[in-house]
Amino acid sequence: MSEKTKPAGPDLTQGVSLTDFSEGKLLGHVADDEVLLVQVGAEVLAIDPHCSHYHGPLADGLVVDDTIRCPWHHACFSLRTGEAIRSPAFGRLAVWRTERDGDKIVVRHRSETPHTAAPRVAAAAEDVAPGRIVIVGGGAAGFAAAEMLRREGYAGAVTMLSDDAAAPVDRPNLSKDYLAGQAPEDWMPLRPDDFYREAGIDLRLGTPVVSVDPKGRSVQLADGTALPFDRLLLATGAEPVRLQIPGAAPQRLHTLRTLADSRAIIEAATSAKRVLIIGASFIGLEVAGALRARKLEVHVVAPESRPMERTLGARMGDFVRALHEEHGVVFHLQDTVTAMADKRAALKSGGTIETDMVVLGVGVRPRLSLAEQAGLAIDRGVAVDVFLQTSAPDIFAAGDIARWPDGHSGSNIRVEHWVVAQRQGQTAARNMLGRHERFDAVPFFWSQHYDVPINYVGHAEKWDEIRVDGSIENRDCLVEYRQNGRILALASIYRDLASLQGELAMERGG
Repeated sequence: MSEKTKPAGPDLTQGVSLTDFSEGKLLGHVADDEVLLVQVGAEVLAIDPHCSHYHGPLADGLVVDDTIRCPWHHACFSLRTGEAIRSPAFGRLAVWRTERDGDKIVVRHRSETPHTAAPRVAAAAEDVAPGRIVIVGGGAAGFAAAEMLRREGYAGAVTMLSDDAAAPVDRPNLSKDYLAGQAPEDWMPLRPDDFYREAGIDLRLGTPVVSVDPKGRSVQLADGTALPFDRLLLATGAEPVRLQIPGAAPQRLHTLRTLADSRAIIEAATSAKRVLIIGASFIGLEVAGALRARKLEVHVVAPESRPMERTLGARMGDFVRALHEEHGVVFHLQDTVTAMADKRAALKSGGTIETDMVVLGVGVRPRLSLAEQAGLAIDRGVAVDVFLQTSAPDIFAAGDIARWPDGHSGSNIRVEHWVVAQRQGQTAARNMLGRHERFDAVPFFWSQHYDVPINYVGHAEKWDEIRVDGSIENRDCLVEYRQNGRILALASIYRDLASLQGELAMERGG
């Protein structure tokens, strides 16, 4: 074995001492397998050292009781079983048996904890188990709910209805590595096709739902079929805002939400030299970065004076702009596109931009039509309680459409983030089984711009103070968004552990 491929740390079969640990952790190996040792009180537990989501290094993560959190995207694993107990990871990690040999800890073998690709399917308690659960939506919340139902041992019927043509995919990657040509197709599905069959999940693609009957407990499909339910989860997500630009052919205005959308942009990019992105949103600028990786000339037109200021503040907004300008992106801020003629976009300022393709990144709107038709309470989203139940019995909502009472901000909020949707799907699944679990996760999202990741925890729609620890410009910072002295949210660049610690403090009421 070469030095390049040699696993990290000491040979654990020879034993290590607690004095070798650093901050309660030690990375070593058993033969060719790397293993992370973690001290939990008087115990030492051992687990695979890389997150099953994007392979993040758990050695740099945060230990909380007998769990460990990934520093990259805040997934959480049980150190005892390896189970991914909180998204965005779903795959279980192997755990290893530790032994004491005098004053040394020795690891030789994996434990016998089940480590299978398919979830366990067992009978749930009869007094809480509904016979039929229907999930409307094939995105983050819908998938996470279906997967969690089976992981919790629910043995009843699970039907997942999606109007998308593709099975659930890793949507954040659609505007990042996949769009840039740096992630292969087989990275994109959240689970392979046979997962749904083996788990007993009836996934129906290309199946729009046209109405919900709360009293009759059924949903009607576009083909006229009525599908009964005992519990229903609405996870219809959001759809991109589509601008009406005079003279623009609708087929030339790309949006990005689905795998098909990303593929269409990739196809258009193969013959394009210059792209116009309308909107300086997170999605818009991630698309800008991805298309710069494909060597396209990129222009961004947006009405604000700096990108992302409403979410990240002025200094972070200026940093993001400068970062993209370093990579060749041309900004046209405080401006809008007023008309298009063939390949020419006319700007309100009087200028024009010649472009081969146009991508809209001006935000999304929640898909509320089914909830409205069903007579559910609406409050700029589907109103749900702390258990994610709607105003109708046995109907739950999760993801981009749900507005819930958030204990951290003290207000009802709706958040359009991937990890939030997944975690709500997991909580809704358990509550459809009668668990009565409050949804109290701290909102989290990440955004990638070239080699710079921005992590954000909490929720701050407004603030009266921003404090910066470190240097934004040097890409090493923790940014606090405060209101009346209280931290509502944190943004960070390469401060992964501080981001995890901030999330934990918010969970504990800090």
